[in-house]
Amino acid sequence: MNWGDQFLWVIYPYVVITIFIVGHIYRFNTDQYGWTSKSSELLEKRILKWGSILFHWGIVFVFFGHIAGLLIPISFYQSLGVSDELYHIIAVGIGGLAGFATAIGVFILLFRRLSMRRIRSTTSMGDMAAIVLVAIAIVTGMLATTTNAVGSSEFDYRTTIGPWIRGVFTLQPDASFMAEVPQPFKIHVISALSLFAVWPFTRLVHVFSLPITYLWRSYVIYRRRNPRVITSKQR
Repeated sequence: MNWGDQFLWVIYPYVVITIFIVGHIYRFNTDQYGWTSKSSELLEKRILKWGSILFHWGIVFVFFGHIAGLLIPISFYQSLGVSDELYHIIAVGIGGLAGFATAIGVFILLFRRLSMRRIRSTTSMGDMAAIVLVAIAIVTGMLATTTNAVGSSEFDYRTTIGPWIRGVFTLQPDASFMAEVPQPFKIHVISALSLFAVWPFTRLVHVFSLPITYLWRSYVIYRRRNPRVITSKQR
């Protein structure tokens, strides 16, 4: 392993994790009013609706797909009787649909932001950086998966990238796991890490502000005003 590999697969992940955590704490303490998705729905709604639906639903499945594929060891699936063939069919089938929906959604949002003058004029550098980096991460991931499937490669990210990323989280990173990883997958991993590095400084922080309390919040009761009562009080 050369110094470059050690930096990319051992040092850089921890630099990103540090920026991600410290950056969010700093942003929350200094810019709570800016902790928002900065919706431009008032400026345009029709295109936003389709792009937002495809992107948000797609990215949810992509996220949980990555959790299932990278953080859960192969031995767990084997203990459930899930064969490698069945796993890959499910991963490529559901993951491919989710990735395609996410890609279409993010490109709709990017087109909307670039093509409409009113929205473009309200777009900050952070907004543009966020959507461009998300698009790069999605496209590189789909290209890596597609080229691996079409090329009938024997590469399995569950025995390489999976153990590497679990080692990062357990403070035992091993760059040797990434030695034989195809370049498209390496580019995808680096682009994803770079996205997490800029995350705290963009609109992406709104991911951590989901209105979960709405699930158990009491109903808001609306009552119709009685004009007669109001008139009598005024007298």
